Amino acid sequence: MKELLSGNEAIARGAYEFGVTVAAAYPGTPSTEILENFSRYPGVYAEWAPNEKVALEVGIGASLAGARTLVTMKHVGVNVAADPLLTFAYTGVNGGFVLVSADDPGMHSSQNEQDNRYYARFAKIPLLEPSDSREAKEMVGLALEISEEFDIPVMLRTTTRVAHSQGLVEIGEPGSRELRPYQKEPQKYLMVPAFARLRRAALEERLTKLREYAENSPLNAVEWRDKAVGVITSGISYQYVREALPEASVLKLGMTNPLPEALIRDFAAGVKKLIVIEELEPFIEEQVKSMGIAAIGKEFIPQSGELGTGILVEKFIEAGILEQPAAGITVEGNTSTVPVVPGRPPVMCPGCPHRGLFYALKKLKLTVTGDIGCYTLSGLPPLEAMDCCVCMGASIGAAHGVSKANPAMSNSTVAVIGDSTFLHSGITGLLNMVYNNGSGTVIILDNSTTAMTGHQHHPGTGRTLMGAPAPAVDLETLVRALGVERVRVVNPLDLAKVQAIIREETSAAEPSVIISRCPCVLLTKETKPAVLVEKDKCIGCKICIRLGCPSISMQDRKARIDPVSCTGCGLCIQVCQEGALVKGGNADA
Repeated sequence: MKELLSGNEAIARGAYEFGVTVAAAYPGTPSTEILENFSRYPGVYAEWAPNEKVALEVGIGASLAGARTLVTMKHVGVNVAADPLLTFAYTGVNGGFVLVSADDPGMHSSQNEQDNRYYARFAKIPLLEPSDSREAKEMVGLALEISEEFDIPVMLRTTTRVAHSQGLVEIGEPGSRELRPYQKEPQKYLMVPAFARLRRAALEERLTKLREYAENSPLNAVEWRDKAVGVITSGISYQYVREALPEASVLKLGMTNPLPEALIRDFAAGVKKLIVIEELEPFIEEQVKSMGIAAIGKEFIPQSGELGTGILVEKFIEAGILEQPAAGITVEGNTSTVPVVPGRPPVMCPGCPHRGLFYALKKLKLTVTGDIGCYTLSGLPPLEAMDCCVCMGASIGAAHGVSKANPAMSNSTVAVIGDSTFLHSGITGLLNMVYNNGSGTVIILDNSTTAMTGHQHHPGTGRTLMGAPAPAVDLETLVRALGVERVRVVNPLDLAKVQAIIREETSAAEPSVIISRCPCVLLTKETKPAVLVEKDKCIGCKICIRLGCPSISMQDRKARIDPVSCTGCGLCIQVCQEGALVKGGNADA
């Protein structure tokens, strides 16, 4: 039986069929749906960890205990998990271990588009790259086999298009979930320097065997066609190459670390012109060239952003490799055949509790160091209330650094961070601020969920990924335990009170925390009647528009409230200076 599955659904299915018992992750687009789907299968255990490092460490423990294990995260999550990952390559596994790194070329939902294939090479672990949903499922099984055969964790690297596009996948029966026996082996698992030196040598031995495996692995295959042009490619790029150059010979690499050098040399010798096509960095290309093989690639293929069939065709034509595209393929530059679609920049939802907080911050003209979450959108027009955003948890350390570098900014700088992000990596930043005698104000935006990735639970919500009740972290108690004595809780939809409390706390000469508490409007699904516009009072000043609410627009120089999307939060009523916006009503007056 076959089912239409996304790449993420296929990975979850593969984990279930190939005997994964334990899975852990921190949600992050484009990887989130893997664990959400896996957790629904019977006889398995899955959890959201507070961050990716913890998720990987949970996975390490499960593997050592003999369970086949899956740990998933988006590409920047591997940065957080890198510390245990690189040493885990030394110790090796007991039960098979697969780490899914979901990269995001084009930065659809990320602050960078780093190429995590380099992590596999850096950590000296095998790297598999599926090109569609079918391969995504099957490669989970192969990765687990490789992991157990070569005693090493394996990275399965997907990208946004593979993760979210759908394909037909053969559905099989689940395999055994018996644990491998555990044996106490300090020399293998206890990484003190004396033992680590032995495991470092053992890692090189395993890599030598993996290179031999790569040469004959079914994951790497040559597709001979016209030998005038030969293409080496992997992952989603393979699909684009097959559409753009259907007659070209292709060396499709499903295992890209270590590379099969002999296979690459044989393929290169059999074609007149060798091209390496890959998204983002020249990971394969540089290694091919270091073998002394003449090849082209990044000379004409973009090194940033997503590739696509149209982009490849355009570049192939410019480089003289292709005269015209195959039937049905549109070249990106041919705007005459591509309809112009209006841009739709992301905005905070109608009724979003973050909107009032950031409106107040802008009005108070504060410097705002930001963090990762829905609220990062507050840095865009019309709110423009956030000054910087670097990575998960960076807001608090950045605010502390600002105040230490320029004490004059101490009372005009605040850090903002979501509840899930605070528990992910903000706690240590706040601890550092208190320990080092900082005087900054931290605002925790507590909307009771991990909203940006689709409302996942976290340690503060009272529920686990599996749906079981769990102790919910008390944020007030937690921050007081870190040494913060000034702790305030405010409803961000009360603009006057929000501004008053922010003024008070930013003027204090000691660390303070404001908890802006209001559940995500999409989580509660509770709305009040839409706001009513009294048009005779509206002067068209557009102050309400500055809230950036999608429910508010201008029509005939008067404010208009969309009665369908308006949640009745009342922020626009509070900012209107003419009294033209009032409670209640389902349509404009």
